[in-house]
This record gives sequence, structure tokens and C-alpha cells, in this order.
Amino acid sequence: MSRISLTFFYIFSLLLCLSLVISCKKPIVDSVALRFSQPIVHFDTVFTTVGSITRHFTVHNPSNSTIKTNIFLAGDNQTYYSINVNGVSGIFFKDVEIPKKDSIFIFVKVNINPGMQNNPFLVTDSIVFLTGSRKQDVKLLAYGQDANFIVADRTTGFKVVAGEHETVRWTKEKPYVVHGWAAIDSTGTLIIEPGTKIYFHNNSGLWAYRYSNLEVNGTLDEPVLFRGDRLESWFDNDFAQWSRIWINEGAQVNINHAIITNAFVGVQVEPLPYNDGTIIVTSDVTVKINNTIIRNTKNCGVLSRLLNIDMTNCVIANNGARSLQLEGGTYNMKHLTIANYFNQVERKVPACYVSNKIAIYNDCYETKANFINCIIFGNNETEVEVNKVQAPNADLNVVFENCLVRAKDNATYFMNCLRNEDPEFIDIKKLDFKLQASSPAIGRGKPDIGVFEDILGNSRGSLPDIGAYQFGR
Repeated sequence: MSRISLTFFYIFSLLLCLSLVISCKKPIVDSVALRFSQPIVHFDTVFTTVGSITRHFTVHNPSNSTIKTNIFLAGDNQTYYSINVNGVSGIFFKDVEIPKKDSIFIFVKVNINPGMQNNPFLVTDSIVFLTGSRKQDVKLLAYGQDANFIVADRTTGFKVVAGEHETVRWTKEKPYVVHGWAAIDSTGTLIIEPGTKIYFHNNSGLWAYRYSNLEVNGTLDEPVLFRGDRLESWFDNDFAQWSRIWINEGAQVNINHAIITNAFVGVQVEPLPYNDGTIIVTSDVTVKINNTIIRNTKNCGVLSRLLNIDMTNCVIANNGARSLQLEGGTYNMKHLTIANYFNQVERKVPACYVSNKIAIYNDCYETKANFINCIIFGNNETEVEVNKVQAPNADLNVVFENCLVRAKDNATYFMNCLRNEDPEFIDIKKLDFKLQASSPAIGRGKPDIGVFEDILGNSRGSLPDIGAYQFGR
């Protein structure tokens, strides 16, 4: 073979090998129809300036080749949304590779600026995927809600919303979003009108300081709502999103037709110690709570020390500790439904606890508690505990009359009560504690106790049912 022929043979062989190698490597293609785990990313109502939780979806490459795609927000710099691709935040991502038969995650958040609108408004955008000549998108949809923002002073941790001798009204036109503690000062008055919604940020609450005035004037059709400020549906049954409604001695408080949910403690009533440790117990002021639902708390539903509470037609449910904890003071409870089936952590304490000993003070005080026509039930073996400590001038008098209770012992303080009979609620998983037709609580209440309607405004009639709900009216 000549030298020229040999050289040509080597060059030809080399080119052939290179072509084979190149043909074995799959090319990057650029015109594949991507597949998305969802066509629309939807956010529930988001408060302006608060932001939202992060949503995500997947982008799948169904082809047998790696592809490159450009990803960007259609709204560009004018958008309320932000995205994260492969751990990097931005609004435009060039030549994002997706391996064959593989997927990537896209994370989305929304932060809405004040819209100066009382009603929720729609905020839209889309994430565009440009793969060669093929253009696809995923829609983004959120409802924004402007609000009255109450932000506590960083030094004190609270903001006075009703000062001394000042009367302030909160109305339903725009919700209230509280960061920190919203405080009612001594002799100040806060009136919350029907339909008002108050949302609390983490560790925030409403504080009725000594000798203040709080009126929660909800109605059956327009209850007042107290809950955390995360409105995504996942948070509806969550707990400990905010702190509590905190009421000190001498405060004139009347709560009617309210829903208090997702707090650490629903309502806490107690005297506030002075700087020298002195505690002043006032026996002439009674906190009144009527037609109210207190649910989904990490700790107590209602916690009271040394003060006085009247409660009528109330539901206290799904509490991580005690639903009702009363230590010292005077209590009149009529037609309560205490239903504690909390199952997110093990609950080792009963739903209802009454004692003349104040554990945090390690001291005893006189305590009186009357329960009439109340249901006290749950998933523990016993849901009533009465703890009487012998102490001078600190007697404990407790009576449960015509109540349906879950309790091991048949103590003398149970008068004409039904013990350990299933109240037969409609649906405990959905927190629906109305009575089924076969409930033993129907018609077993004590009549003529001054409660003429149930929590829904139905007539009690001459044969009242036990609990907050009257059946079949």
C-alpha cells in the first residue's frame, strides 16, 4: 500500500470512529412539550405585605434526551411573585437543563403590596417555559387582602389600641392583622363589631389590661373571628399559631358569638402581679363569654386563675391540654359542650379541671364552680378532675348538675348526671358537636335555668338538651 493510501486509510478510520462516538451521544433537543404537575399554582387569601407559604410544582421532561429551557416570570420586575429554580432565586433562568425522563422543582412565593381595597382582589401572573420554539406556561393565582396592621413597639412588645378613657371600634370593613400584643389600657374600651376578623401573627395576642373594657359583639350570622394570620387551608386545623386573649383583674369583658381558634391558649383570665409580687383579686367583676366556639389550641381552651367567669352556650374543643382549667374564683357554666378528642399529641390531663390550689403560686384560694346542663367528654378514660386541697379560708365547692360526663368515679358533686354515655356527636373529626337523634343528652337538661336559646338561636323549649346545641329545633 502506498504512503498516500495508508494515510488516507488512517484518516478515514479516525473519522469513522469519531462519527460512531458522536452518534452514541444523545443530542440536546429543544422542542419538547414539558409536563407540569399542575397547570395552576393557587394561593389562598394573602394579606398585603405579609407574604405566603411556599408552593411548588414539578416540570417533567418526557423525552429520551436532555433538554434546555428558558424559565421566566411573565410579569418580570412588576410581578408580586418570586420563584426558585434548582436552589437559585430570580425572575429569569437561561438554559435550564432537564435530563431525559427526569423532573425539576419550581418553588413559588407571593408578596402582595397594599391595594387600598377592603375586599379581596385577584393577583395573577405566569411562569413561562420557552423550549426552542415551543412556549408553555403555568398560571399563578392569588387573592390579596388589604388590612389594618397593628404592629407592636419592639421595645415593649405591645401597642395600645385603646388608651385611657378612650373608646375605639373595630369594624368588619377590613380585617385586623396583629403583630405583637394589641393592648387595651386601664379605663380604655375596645368594641369589636359583628363580622370583624382579627388575625394574629406568631406569638401575638389581645391583652385586656387591668380595669379595661372589651366588648366582642358578634352575632349568629356575623361572628367575630380570632385566628392566626396564615390563611392557607392547611392551617385551618393547626394550633399555637398565636398566643391568646389575655384578661387581667377588673377588666369588664363581654364576648358574644365569637370563634377563637388556632391559639396556644384560647382565653386566659388572671390577675397581673404588681412589681412587688402583690396580687389583687377582685370578686365583683365577671368575665362573660356566650355563644362562642374555642377550638384547636395547643394548651388550654380556657384558663382562669382567681377571677370569675360566666359561660353559656359555648363549645370548647380539640385542646392539646385541658379544655377548661379553673383555679380559684367563681364560675357559672351553663350548656357547655366540652369535647376534647385532640389526637396530634398524647393528652395526659382531663378536659375539665377545677381546683382551689393555684399551682403557679403554690397557694390555695376559695373556689366555686357550678356546671349545669354541660357535656364534658373526650377520648380519655376520665375527663373531669376535681382537686380539693385542705386549706383554711380556701374551700372548694363544685357541682355538676344534669350534665353528661366521662368519669370513672361517681363522686358526690355529680348530681343527676349521665356518666360514660356516648353523647353521639354528629362528627368529631370535623368538630361538629351537634347531637344525633339517638343522643342520650336530648331532653335530659335541667329546665328553667334562664337559657332560652342554644348557640344557634334555637329555642330550648320546656325540655332542654344537655350541651350547647339543641337537637331538632
